[in-house]
Amino acid sequence: MIDIEAEVIHGKKIGRALGFPTANMSLEGYDVERGVYRSKVVIDGKEYRAMSNVGIRPSVGGKELLLETHVIDFRGDLYGRRLCITLQEKIRDEKRFSSISDLKDQLKRDYDTIKRGL
Repeated sequence: MIDIEAEVIHGKKIGRALGFPTANMSLEGYDVERGVYRSKVVIDGKEYRAMSNVGIRPSVGGKELLLETHVIDFRGDLYGRRLCITLQEKIRDEKRFSSISDLKDQLKRDYDTIKRGL
């Protein structure tokens, strides 16, 4: 398990457009293998399951290494808040998809895998 603590920063809102809004965080000072992770986060004393991506987002032209976390069953604004994301288990490597539709389909499969609890 890896804990990453950082402030939530504004992204390009691509995750939101794909149906999976994310809290984006810098990985400066962390050495983490790129990929998709089953994760968790505590917000206002409540623990949430989450789906996190560590990578550059090659399917959408990304270049900067970021941590993007979709907090399952959370509704609210996290911009500017400091969060600690615990990466619990890597479920797949980051990869480039040939279309946004393929990326969205894979995100749905990742989400279902994480919701089932592996």
